[in-house]
Amino acid sequence: MDKTPTIVVFSHLRWNWVWQRPQHLLSRLAKRFPVIFIEEPLPCEAGQVPHWNIEQPVSSVLVCTPFTTAESPGFSGSQLNELGILLDELVNQQALRDILVWLYTPMALPLARKLKPLAMIYDVMDELSAFKGAPPELLELEAEAYRCVDLVFTGGPSLYKAKCDRHPNVHCFPSSVDAAHFGKARNNAFDHAEQSSLPRPRLGFFGVIDERIDLALLDRMARERPEWQLLMVGPVTKIDPADLPRHPNIYYLGQQTYDQLPAFLAGWDVCLLPFALNESTRFISPTKTLEYMAAEKSIVSTPITDVVEPYGDIVHIGDTADAFIAACDQALNQTAGQFNRQLTGMRKVLLNTSWDMTARAMAKEIVKIQQGRGPVALARTRAKKERAKVAIIGAGPTGLSAAFHAPDSVLLEANDTVGGWCRSIEENGFTFDYAGHIMFSNEPYVHEMYNKLLGDNVHWQDREAWIYSKGVHTRYPFQGALYGLPHDVIKECIVGAIEARFGGLDNPDNKRLEKAPADNKDSACRVGDVKDCCGDGVLESTVRLVKPKATPKNTAEPYANFEEFIYKVWGAGVAKHFAIPYNRKLWAVDLKEMETSWLGGRVPLPDLEEMIEGALRPVAKPMGPNARFGYPLQGGFQSLMNGFLPYIKGRLRLNSQVVSISPSQHRVTLGDGAELEYGHLISTMPLPVLLRSIRGEVPARIRKAAESLRHISVRCVNLGIGRPNLTEKHWIYYPEDTVFHRIFVQGNASPHCNPPGGFGLTCEITHAPGKPLPCDGDALIERCIQDCRKVGIISEEDPIWAANQVDMPHAYVIYDHDRASNVKLIRDWLAERDIILAGRYSEWEYYNSDHAFLAGKRAVESVRELQTKPVAAAGASNELGQG
Repeated sequence: MDKTPTIVVFSHLRWNWVWQRPQHLLSRLAKRFPVIFIEEPLPCEAGQVPHWNIEQPVSSVLVCTPFTTAESPGFSGSQLNELGILLDELVNQQALRDILVWLYTPMALPLARKLKPLAMIYDVMDELSAFKGAPPELLELEAEAYRCVDLVFTGGPSLYKAKCDRHPNVHCFPSSVDAAHFGKARNNAFDHAEQSSLPRPRLGFFGVIDERIDLALLDRMARERPEWQLLMVGPVTKIDPADLPRHPNIYYLGQQTYDQLPAFLAGWDVCLLPFALNESTRFISPTKTLEYMAAEKSIVSTPITDVVEPYGDIVHIGDTADAFIAACDQALNQTAGQFNRQLTGMRKVLLNTSWDMTARAMAKEIVKIQQGRGPVALARTRAKKERAKVAIIGAGPTGLSAAFHAPDSVLLEANDTVGGWCRSIEENGFTFDYAGHIMFSNEPYVHEMYNKLLGDNVHWQDREAWIYSKGVHTRYPFQGALYGLPHDVIKECIVGAIEARFGGLDNPDNKRLEKAPADNKDSACRVGDVKDCCGDGVLESTVRLVKPKATPKNTAEPYANFEEFIYKVWGAGVAKHFAIPYNRKLWAVDLKEMETSWLGGRVPLPDLEEMIEGALRPVAKPMGPNARFGYPLQGGFQSLMNGFLPYIKGRLRLNSQVVSISPSQHRVTLGDGAELEYGHLISTMPLPVLLRSIRGEVPARIRKAAESLRHISVRCVNLGIGRPNLTEKHWIYYPEDTVFHRIFVQGNASPHCNPPGGFGLTCEITHAPGKPLPCDGDALIERCIQDCRKVGIISEEDPIWAANQVDMPHAYVIYDHDRASNVKLIRDWLAERDIILAGRYSEWEYYNSDHAFLAGKRAVESVRELQTKPVAAAGASNELGQG
């Protein structure tokens, strides 16, 4: 008989914290499988070396806590070296041979693989990526986990619906209840000493108090019903305790042991589920719902899906603060007949569930994968095969545009919503985009698409773009609005611009400064894709430009690099006080390593007359068509992306992670094992990622070119401020010492981006291997809040109603000197294999969202042209021999 394997668990939750799903399940499974429960690392004390602390809280469960010298939290990359060594020690110490890995967090996947387990199980109890302070790499590791694991459990119906398409062996096991334990609360004489002296009625909650709790609702209840005693039992985490509402009738009783909870429940008249409606609660399935039922208490909840759908007839629901308070009133004053009907429903629910039943059902599924009888192997060998004339990878703006024009296509998207980096998220009534996006284009076609996709759901306004430096705000672009800056700064900028144009002022050849011809004054504004030296893609410069006289001194010449361009075009003053510090901060590389083709086909030269005019008096607000931009009135930029959906006639597959691509067989393999055969492939995924997906078919020279492509990533810290109308500006550039290089004023993009009394800001921070983030998680949020206060956009008194982060890998393409040749080499090789590159990240070009609409359209036009050509002889030459 085979030896019973050991379940090795990697958990982001600590065993001795709140007693919940992991402890309930694993303490029961330990009767059949030995369990080793590995927690996230804690820091060593001074002088200590990395080591384990091992305890046995229940029979057959070892809780192993690693202590390391690394400073970063959780199972992050910087922890892996020490954790790997410690894991080897643990395996030897415990003589582990046959291992089943059980994941509660995909962050531990690199460590789990190191164990070479018989099989891996992923118990998805929460949507961790939506939690405050979630590491940016979590989504990527989660996608990898779905490709690697053999069995997936989900903690509720909502999670099951979201994850069932991501793996062929997903089972819904909602959190259950120990009915006997919480049934002790039915004894009316039972009451906890910490609350027994309090008057009635008492309304209580137990659980973790974090960003998922609706603090504004709690505050409103306390103010409007001072006679109610509101008891909150549980640890406060991930939020500042100072942000908790404080009233004489709210009691924060801290974390209590599992054994004490029935005593609290026994003394409550109504049990509360006061959850906020945000990304972090979208998929929750509260364990306490059933625990409250076991105590036979009336329950009032906000409209959490996994409460409303299964229990809406026996739980009171309030979808607004007024409705929630009214539901509490109803629960307190219901008749005996009404309560008895609820009680009958609760008892019926409890008859069909228990932690023992759940653990036994899970054990059966574990045995199946042990014995090779689970559906994973079958699914992977007999995965459903599809075929499409055109396959499109990525449902961002480019992929959606391509699918719009290709009714015979299949559109593959790794996430559960369309939009790519143009998605939006909502939290506590705020709408935030993945970085700042606007609608701006000179292309009539793009404006036709805006109208088709949004109709009347659009808000047009004149832009307010500003720069904050030297303690003052000046209008964008910097060189055209110097008024208000210190006099020596203005002097340096104007003199620098003159010297860049005509040479040094002490040059005897410069007896007269000639004004450029008036007839050329506006020409460059209408030609090419001219951008200001503030090259971040939000808008194009509308400063008036002139063409230099065709003298030998001014003859057009190539610039060796971007830094040289800045000095020679804008002058030393603008370079010193804005262009160099801002662009170093933005691009996170030495500017000498960048070339200048991305700036457009025309060299922008400052109009000296307007530059002087902008130094002498305030510059008026820009007006006219070039100064206007649009934004969806409601729904954030996501609504523009969603506008494509009614027009897509082909197939759209969400949650479809591309695992591998075979150009030779014209086949894409997905994370769930499905295979898609295509005629032509349009890729919008980042070019280096695309090449990594083509396993075993990429020759060495192409692989080397792909590995040489460089990019920077952007972390967006979104802040919801509890004060309206913080500023009239739309975005602000920060060239100096703030952690962020720009703030996109989300609250001014549309009035519907804010809840009443609130205002949204997005702080954008670039990072790269040579410029890591200065801190992460909650520390980065706090750094942004402090810097916002330092520059005066918020005050010390302003409350923070929402805070979250999103990370965007491959946000900006770096135009280094080898980019063009490397991209051409890769593009030509892929084109020979019927793979068309489209959009910013696949073409490795500097595109805005309006260009994405055009790129998707052009890609389909290229496919149509290729489809009309005769089929080439058996394909391109095989280059695998080259490496």
